[in-house]
Amino acid sequence: MAQQIQNITITAPGFAGINTQDAPLAQDPSYCAIADNCVIDKQGRVAARKGALLLTTSATPLGSSEGIKAIKQFRDDSGATIVFSVGNNKIFTGTTTLTDVTPAAYTITSDNWKIVAHNEHVYFFQRGYVPLVYSTATTPVKVITAHPGYTGTAPNGNEALAAFGRLWVADTTTDKSTIYWSDLLEGAKWTGGSSGSIDISKVWPNGYDEIVALAAHNGFLVIFGKESMVIYQGANDPSTMTLYDAISSIGCFGRDCVASTGKDLIFLDKSGLRSLSRTIQEKSAPIGDISRNVSQDFKILIAAETGTVSVHYSPTEAFVLVNLPSQYVTYVFDTQFPMQDGSYRVTTWTSMRPLCFTNLVDDTLYMGLVSGIAEYSGYQDSGESYVLSYESHPLSFGSTSTLKFLKKINLTTFNGDTATVSLKWAYDYTASYKKSVFVLPANNVALYGEAEYNEGEEYSSSISLINREKINASGQGTVVSVGIETDVDGSSIAIQEFNIQALVGRII
Repeated sequence: MAQQIQNITITAPGFAGINTQDAPLAQDPSYCAIADNCVIDKQGRVAARKGALLLTTSATPLGSSEGIKAIKQFRDDSGATIVFSVGNNKIFTGTTTLTDVTPAAYTITSDNWKIVAHNEHVYFFQRGYVPLVYSTATTPVKVITAHPGYTGTAPNGNEALAAFGRLWVADTTTDKSTIYWSDLLEGAKWTGGSSGSIDISKVWPNGYDEIVALAAHNGFLVIFGKESMVIYQGANDPSTMTLYDAISSIGCFGRDCVASTGKDLIFLDKSGLRSLSRTIQEKSAPIGDISRNVSQDFKILIAAETGTVSVHYSPTEAFVLVNLPSQYVTYVFDTQFPMQDGSYRVTTWTSMRPLCFTNLVDDTLYMGLVSGIAEYSGYQDSGESYVLSYESHPLSFGSTSTLKFLKKINLTTFNGDTATVSLKWAYDYTASYKKSVFVLPANNVALYGEAEYNEGEEYSSSISLINREKINASGQGTVVSVGIETDVDGSSIAIQEFNIQALVGRII
């Protein structure tokens, strides 16, 4: 007796992001095994990320070094802006052309600078180095000791924070438990006035820890150690601030592993990516892990990372980036649609290979590359295409014991102007994919008023941007995986729907 054709329709494939933590067959089809060089767009679809639009055309002082390691835009009270960056043991200004502004006779052998802006000044801090400073009134960049308002001894710390009207600095070569703060509104004054310091070595909940990062949130000064956290309230007046909370067994992976979303602080602990608000509330590493869906893989890569791990939040793009430069992967955590358990939907980028990120005052996302400074824009990486990949988890059509014969796969995509798409399918947990390659049509969308209605081109872009392809499939197996690969080369593309038709056969 003939068997009926069965359908699996996956609307917005990958909407729930990558899940490599749970058993594949136990997962909802909205999860996926691979979503690379993708984001979750505002419609909840797996879509091509934007590209790295290289801005730098003249990078002579950068040489053949490891690239741009930090970027910071400074805007003065007049609205004028300047972009600072570091690389090749130098300080640069500019984006299109990198200009070396390193102070004369100042020797730099490492690019691990923390750049902070405070009260019409930009400060550069790195462990073991006399801090540098820039302002429109005291140009060019100079050592802080040459600043006309300098007093005391500025700490040669690795971490610096501009908050509550002053600079906060910690993590010197010889002291990992003292926080120093400058005078109010005077980042070059480290003695007198309301400047001061506090030793928190007796406050660590685990008995001993080292300050890694500092942050300000909702009036609190948050001090991250490697294995614990200490939170002070009343930091507007450091002389009277008091201990608010101390959390053990949860710390911060590195100095650049904290990002503020405005409503929360997101930070990277060895247990995963976490939110400060949930950590304070729950004080439990497993419960508060917002990287839960990729937890094991994520932790393995973090432990193996030899470069500078960084966490960055983009309010415009609504994602948190966790960059692992030596692993050549950036994890992208979508903040638009948190899961019910508090975890974030996640995709990856593996071909862009950024080194650092910053938001401009207008929230444009800039990044440092080996070749210079780039903007997160367009759909190419430095003028080259990149590959978008999506793969589902194995689909059983309700039973893992019956044989399935794929008949047809209907794929609906959005946009993808003339993109070459490889639709693929495989059986029984193997990577031996069968493929069908096709080219999407051109999106010749007429603008309103530029073409007559119903003449030549489609009037509505909502119609012309939808592409439906029907592919005849072949082969057999007990479970089926589907996926697509496409070269993104100047045009966006999003995966709208899979409709998979299979003949279900005998039990095996």
